[in-house]
Amino acid sequence: MRVRAGVDGGRGDGRGPEHGDARDDVLRFEVLGPLRVLRGGAELDLGFPQARALLGLLLLRPGRPVGMSGIIDVLWPGPPPACAPNAVRRHVGALRRLLEPGLPPRAPGRRLLGRTGGYLLEAGADEVDVLRFRALTRRGMRAAATARPEQAVRHFTGALRLWRGPVAGGLPEPVRAHPRFAAVGREVLRTAQMAADAALLCGRADQVLPSLRRAVAMDPLAEPLVARLVLALAACGLQAEALAAYEAVRAGLAARLGVAPGAELAAAHARVLRQQVRPARRRVPAAPAEPVRPFVRPDQLPPGLPVFTGRETELAALDALFEEDSTRAVLISGPAGIGKTTLAVHWAHRAADRFPDGRLHLELGGSAARRATLDPAEALRRLLAALGVPARTMPTGVPALAARYREVLSDRRALVLLDDAACASRLRPLLPAAPGCLTLITSRSPLLPRTRPPATLQPTDPRPHPVLLRTDPRPRSPHPPTADVRRLSRDLRPTPGTRPLPPDPPATANARLPAPLPRNPPSTTDTRPLPPDPPTADVRPLPPDPSTADIRPLPLDLPTVADARALLARRIGAARVAAEPAAAEEIIQRCGRLPLALALVAARAVSRPEFPLGALAADLADLADPVQEAEPFGRAR
Repeated sequence: MRVRAGVDGGRGDGRGPEHGDARDDVLRFEVLGPLRVLRGGAELDLGFPQARALLGLLLLRPGRPVGMSGIIDVLWPGPPPACAPNAVRRHVGALRRLLEPGLPPRAPGRRLLGRTGGYLLEAGADEVDVLRFRALTRRGMRAAATARPEQAVRHFTGALRLWRGPVAGGLPEPVRAHPRFAAVGREVLRTAQMAADAALLCGRADQVLPSLRRAVAMDPLAEPLVARLVLALAACGLQAEALAAYEAVRAGLAARLGVAPGAELAAAHARVLRQQVRPARRRVPAAPAEPVRPFVRPDQLPPGLPVFTGRETELAALDALFEEDSTRAVLISGPAGIGKTTLAVHWAHRAADRFPDGRLHLELGGSAARRATLDPAEALRRLLAALGVPARTMPTGVPALAARYREVLSDRRALVLLDDAACASRLRPLLPAAPGCLTLITSRSPLLPRTRPPATLQPTDPRPHPVLLRTDPRPRSPHPPTADVRRLSRDLRPTPGTRPLPPDPPATANARLPAPLPRNPPSTTDTRPLPPDPPTADVRPLPPDPSTADIRPLPLDLPTVADARALLARRIGAARVAAEPAAAEEIIQRCGRLPLALALVAARAVSRPEFPLGALAADLADLADPVQEAEPFGRAR
């Protein structure tokens, strides 16, 4: 039988019951810092980021239901998909099986309970750190209200000992920025402020000074907190540091907001200058130049695709590259919709245990049409924030940020996934140098190696642009997407004085690339050969680019016919493919074996199970480019 001791019957210092009272099945939930669940002292794997975010949300108010709309609002900061409620139910089922091993399928259990329109987490006061924190804070407030500052300081410091860092650390930044999580962070800062008030009254400023320093580090411009820090430093005999803290916030307010310190902070500064602060009973040494930060293990990987299939050769290649000691970065390249990000995320989840110190993910936006590519400085700041580096300690400038980033990762084994890169020079600062780290990069462009631009075509030259001549001996789909042709046509920039290229003809279902013209076309009036190319038509390779010298390339090609058939069967069901094999083959052919096009067609087939595949294939014959259907669903990768 497990003995459950609440906070009111415990030690009163925030440490809970004695270790000997715990058994292996006792659960501990921690949200005042990195989100963790421990069973018998061993940390549990909480699964995907959205499942972790759901658990963190329920832990903020244990025993109180959270509505489905509130859950969706936290898990999807942007517009949620139509399947969001079903996704929440799947995460609930996974968390129930994690918290209660051996729970029968579809059983509600006793931990994660469903309520009308929502869910709640059932946990005792001794199991959740935020409940113990609030109970001790209430005790401190009662003691302070009854003129017992010494006891108030003891309860407040006991509560603040449970605070290990930013609330729900390890969750994605948009989730932690939600008002529900931000409110708990403000609770912690208010407790630190009340602790400082009680400590300054009874001469125990030394007991709250560490917590005050951490609180000000979280909100450097919070004037009430800084005022108490200035007074606490002066009370501990650190007058020079107190004046420096005031000057730092004064400069920050002027630079960021264009305002002067308020009356409370100015009064604290004046008291320090006049030496009107009551000294603490025990003096403390000066703070270290850089306080020790908790070790943050970020897990930012997007969810993997449950119906992933094929790509065995590429997965084996990634495994082989990882085993090579010289591999620091791998570039997965290929056209839009071929499955670069899906492959990278799938392999990253499969190899997650090889990177115990964190998995980072950053969307660079290299192919985004309506927004700029992520700046390297901003990218480095986001990576450093995910690794637990406070924003106030981050240097300025890309070289300094890159040096700090590599320093933080110097002794870690971490995976960094940089999605949708566009420029090799912007990648260099984002590549860690530690031998235990690996960077996966996805890009529509190979980025390696570069070639000199071809000569500008003159309007009288009948030959097609060299880019449009297919020199790849590999077989191509009989129905190539015309979007690639249009994109290449837009890239042709006529020189001044030349006539622009004519617009593309309307797309048809039987669109074909034009056959390349012969170099010496027959003519009834002039049979002389064309003059040689001008000297500017130089396609010799440029010298190696040092920014990509140690990036190992992994180009993606279209999946084989067998893999495309397996992908379609995995999404719509093998029985349906077997019932109409000819229609399935036509769908694969019409989609050009492109994974994104097959996924979109499969989604349509699943949404209309009574619709024959033959009719769906006939509809595809009217489309020049099935990938155009992807536009409402976001950017193709």
